[in-house]
Amino acid sequence: MKQITGWICAALACCAGAAGLRAAEPTVAELDQRIKELERKLEAADENSAAAKTNAAMVRAGTNGFWLGSADKSFQMRIGGYLQADGSLHPGDAGQTAADSFTVHRVRPIAEGRVYGDFAFRVMLDLTGNQSATLQDGYVEYSTSPQCRLRVGKFKPPVGLEFLQSETDIAFAERGLPSQIVPGRDIGVQISGEISSGLVEYVAGIFNGVPDGGSPDADSNDAKDFAGRLFLHPFRLTDAVSLANFGIGIGASAGDEQGTPASPDLPAYKSSGQQTFFSYKTSTNANSTAYADGRNIRLSPQACYYIGPVGLLGEYAQSQREVGNGKEAATINSSAWQILGSWVLTGEDATFRGVTPRNNFNPRAGHFGALELVARYQELTVDDAAFSSGLADPKKSASVAKSWSAGLNWYLNRAVRVLLDYEQTAFEGGASTGDRPEEKIILGRLQLVL
Repeated sequence: MKQITGWICAALACCAGAAGLRAAEPTVAELDQRIKELERKLEAADENSAAAKTNAAMVRAGTNGFWLGSADKSFQMRIGGYLQADGSLHPGDAGQTAADSFTVHRVRPIAEGRVYGDFAFRVMLDLTGNQSATLQDGYVEYSTSPQCRLRVGKFKPPVGLEFLQSETDIAFAERGLPSQIVPGRDIGVQISGEISSGLVEYVAGIFNGVPDGGSPDADSNDAKDFAGRLFLHPFRLTDAVSLANFGIGIGASAGDEQGTPASPDLPAYKSSGQQTFFSYKTSTNANSTAYADGRNIRLSPQACYYIGPVGLLGEYAQSQREVGNGKEAATINSSAWQILGSWVLTGEDATFRGVTPRNNFNPRAGHFGALELVARYQELTVDDAAFSSGLADPKKSASVAKSWSAGLNWYLNRAVRVLLDYEQTAFEGGASTGDRPEEKIILGRLQLVL
């Protein structure tokens, strides 16, 4: 600016000299006033240029969806979502307990972004089924640093490990049995953060309270659930590079749930074939219908480890709840555990967020994406007290489910993935003459994510 001012002074002096007799030579005060006016105009031009740059809209499109934002990223919005189209086959299903079929499993549009830099938001709807759109996620989050974030709205409470993975990143088409023991989505407020570059992750919140795997949009009583999770990467800041992606933690929730015969507020557990194998007793007689009647405490120790193309995930979940029906009451324990392994055959890194192919699918260039082999064993057990108290019917509900699975995931690129799974589940109880028939299912899925 000083250099420009000097040029202006020189130019004015030349003009004054050239004017000669045509005009009276301006005074020093007049020249100074002119210089100040020009400086103000230059400053205004700089400010307008900076404002125009800040307010200029930027538009992008790619594997992360469609993105619109300001140049300084204070205002951003991403439009994306995902679609999952399934096909299922039940070999040996002589009893026709489940139909072989094609289904559109999930269609979920997503809008998320940021306003005024520090306020983030996310809205995700589910358009699947014959009913109107349902809200899956809908929250606002405020943060100025990764160490502390405040979130308000509807989202996943911090208890299970695999359940906190996106539906698009899980290793199998369906989540493991422990994810049915932990809460689904709930409405509440939580604080969370990462300390020392992710060495420690913490979450704590208060929520309306939901049954295992539930996702309602309203609360029927004044009681609330408290939930929290502490997760550590103990070797992240050490020289043990091979253990940097080892994580271990624990999630928990506690609350009081009061259901009614008309709204029992109790869970039902399903197999990967989406067949209900356990549910509490319901009846047209209100005194025979079981409902939540007191405390509900959940605990979920968990761990995962990723090194190169290999990944391991293990978790245990237990839910202890008080159940009654007006005549009988009991404390019911339900528990589940799983161990899951993955191996990326094409050599890419296995991660908690899925696999990114080194080379996207392009047959003309000889590229075919990434292949991942996955395997899992899991069990779910319901307390005998559920049956001895008459709150569940042993002729309709199994007390134990044991399942093993194997699958192949083909990542054509980061947006498109093909899954092929086989799962076999054995049950204890659940039939009028003994055990529920074993379930065998072959499940295929085409998934598109933006």
